[in-house]
Amino acid sequence: MDAFRCLSRLQKLCSKAEYCTADIRRKALKDLEGDADAAEKVVASLIEDRYVDDARYAAAFAREKANIQGWGPVKIGFQLRGKGISEAAIRDALAEIEPEKADAKLEKVLEAKARTLQGDPQFKLKLLKFGLTRGYNYPQVEKAVFKIIATFAAAE
Repeated sequence: MDAFRCLSRLQKLCSKAEYCTADIRRKALKDLEGDADAAEKVVASLIEDRYVDDARYAAAFAREKANIQGWGPVKIGFQLRGKGISEAAIRDALAEIEPEKADAKLEKVLEAKARTLQGDPQFKLKLLKFGLTRGYNYPQVEKAVFKIIATFAAAE
């Protein structure tokens, strides 16, 4: 594929969804069969025309993962760093996540997990571990777990 067709294809792709520079670079290299110079020109053109914006991508990624999948800021930041997003863009994206909504999402996710763990002798430990693997920090998870334990104890 030539550079013009590659650019056109990637513009169309970027107009439908957010992509980070690393993802677009990978797609351009594949389309251009490993021609790194041509791929860099295509990526530079996409960035210049604002089809690709890592800060915008980071904000959309953080919103989606926090609101839909229930990920915490630790996991979101880790994933964004893996895509080569700058620390400033990550910090700004994470600042857009509303703490109250994140806490509510964490509680909802933990409540669902708690229902599957009823009667397990390691109930508390498994809930704590699950919350941490979702990308929340320990104080947040601990608070939510104790709230759920109290709710479950009151229901018995």
